[in-house]
Amino acid sequence: MCGIVGYIGSKKAEPILIDGLLRLEYRGYDSVGIATLENNKINLVKSKGRVNSLAENEEAQKLIGYLPEHNPLYLDLYVKEYLNFTAKIYNLGSERADRVDEMIEKCGLKAEFKKKIGQLSKGYRQRVGLAASMIHNPQVLILDEPTTGLDPNQLVEIRELIKDFGKDRTVLFSTHIMQEVSAICDRFLVLKKGVLVADRPTNKITTEELEELFRELTH
Repeated sequence: MCGIVGYIGSKKAEPILIDGLLRLEYRGYDSVGIATLENNKINLVKSKGRVNSLAENEEAQKLIGYLPEHNPLYLDLYVKEYLNFTAKIYNLGSERADRVDEMIEKCGLKAEFKKKIGQLSKGYRQRVGLAASMIHNPQVLILDEPTTGLDPNQLVEIRELIKDFGKDRTVLFSTHIMQEVSAICDRFLVLKKGVLVADRPTNKITTEELEELFRELTH
């Protein structure tokens, strides 16, 4: 799992985020082995060959999950209805029902899946958004400020959910909160105006040192 720390006011375009991920692989870190960069084109490696995310957009979408900062949910749909709808978009076919039930279980939605999304707290809405972004079992998950506005209990639960998903996949976690980087991520990257200016493991730096480094690099 990789942390992305974006400088407030910078343009965090998705190609820049992916490029930050790719830099890790070229530096020889084993945690990111599913993406390569060839002739300025992004390739996502799957079990049978490679997918060029620019030329083969549909194939790339199957390998990427994305949760934006402002969770785009249909509030009038029931939780399970929304996840079924999302699964149909990804053409999961015969796997759809099992994947929906698995996401309800993994994301802690068993007590809420019969409710309309508009009835849920922000923490549970985040769970629904995460379930939808993971329902097609992506190899790369991009999360933009996923813990903003959560209460302490919700924060711990969402952290654990993200960390569990990132055990065998690549997660790009974009945030301006240094404590979140320390609590969730294995590595952190700092972007300033779209340029990668730092890339370090989180286990070799404290939260205070991380905050100081961020101020130094982005001041």
